[in-house]
Amino acid sequence: MKNYFSVLLLLSFFLSNAQDKKEETSQEFQFELNKKYADSTSSPLNKEDLDHFKGLVFFEIDSKYVIEATFVRTKREKIFKMETTTSRLPEYKKYGELFFSIEGKDFKLNVYQNIDLSKKKEYKDYLFLPFTDLTCGNQSYVGGRYIDLRIPKKDIVRIDFNKSYNPYCAYNPKYSCPIVPIENDLAIEIKAGVKKFHD
Repeated sequence: MKNYFSVLLLLSFFLSNAQDKKEETSQEFQFELNKKYADSTSSPLNKEDLDHFKGLVFFEIDSKYVIEATFVRTKREKIFKMETTTSRLPEYKKYGELFFSIEGKDFKLNVYQNIDLSKKKEYKDYLFLPFTDLTCGNQSYVGGRYIDLRIPKKDIVRIDFNKSYNPYCAYNPKYSCPIVPIENDLAIEIKAGVKKFHD
């Protein structure tokens, strides 16, 4: 239960920023993320890592990884239990598909809605975008990264991979984190966002 509320706390942080700063830059996002991780009351880091924490390591911010994706709402999707790094099986449903291009190559990512969170007023329009790419296990966390989105009002969604972040499990194994579905594996290096924590 403690891990669940820790995840809610993290979501609250990201989503409140998204509302307060609708045009929040990549730099602002990364600055706020570092500030949160340096704070012992909100950091997922264990005590030893927190004592030596000087900031997360990010790929250099690159506008190439800020893309406009076409959003396609998928309907009649069945609720499923998403696997996590523990025995916890939270319920999700596929909410839509995002189509976009990087370096002339076409890609698709599925975006998901957490059923329990969608019942809470503050998270009713929250969408979860997990992904893996060819940097995983080398420059970035082997388990992939996450991006938080809101339900779009139009059929275009702005994805800023510079705002991608690691699941808490990348820092501390006590947390329970969703495992990125295999269909969200990108056959390209996404050199943007947070890098892996330990070399």
